[in-house]
Amino acid sequence: MTGAAPLHQGGAVCVRVFRVTVRLGDFEVLKGVSFDVPAGASLAVVGPNGAGKSTLVKVILGLVAPLEGTVAVFGERPGANPGRVGYVPQLKTFDRTFPATALELVATGLRREWPGRVRSGEREQALAALRRVGAEQLAIRPLARLSGGELQRAYLARAFVRRPELVLLDEPATGVDYLAERDIYDLLEEYQADSGASVVMVTHDLTAARYHADRVLVLNRTARGFGLPEEVLCDECLEDAFGHKHHGHGPRV
Repeated sequence: MTGAAPLHQGGAVCVRVFRVTVRLGDFEVLKGVSFDVPAGASLAVVGPNGAGKSTLVKVILGLVAPLEGTVAVFGERPGANPGRVGYVPQLKTFDRTFPATALELVATGLRREWPGRVRSGEREQALAALRRVGAEQLAIRPLARLSGGELQRAYLARAFVRRPELVLLDEPATGVDYLAERDIYDLLEEYQADSGASVVMVTHDLTAARYHADRVLVLNRTARGFGLPEEVLCDECLEDAFGHKHHGHGPRV
């Protein structure tokens, strides 16, 4: 299915975006975007630089309000249930020299702030989340000593720490090598299988979108294609969004 119309499925809907338009200053970042993410499904969002992908994630998080249209997360306004949503940002904005450990970073997913002291219950939750992503050994390591892949695992643990029902990821494989990238997608699928959570991820990797998502949104300000990967990762949709054909991993978008 191509175009902006939602792909409706039976059952509950985790995220519903309907005719959303976002304007930042004088620039229309998103225009009339519509799609549904059924509960337990995974959506990959692909498109060129400046397509509005990160803005779309912020809309779902409730950090950016649309000029027009509606967004519902678990049937409520975005941001109404932060404990049910985990988030892995693309840009890690903290100072890498900040004197904190990986465990303290994961604990910020519980408090939404840097803890002055990690309480025992928080420590157990943070350790369990690190264990889930195969990174328990990083718990007391300073952030400055984490590699790109290790830092991404710590952020993934932070997203998982509350056992959210929706996980949002903006370029989850940024700054990691191929093997670490594959591990991240495997960890996401394991978490989904265990929890039944929904996943929305922005990715530059068309191969990841094809094989690690139930649905794909091809975005360039508007929805250029939405549906099953084999339907929308086609030459027509990709040329419409990127201006030329893409194959394999393609460039970072």
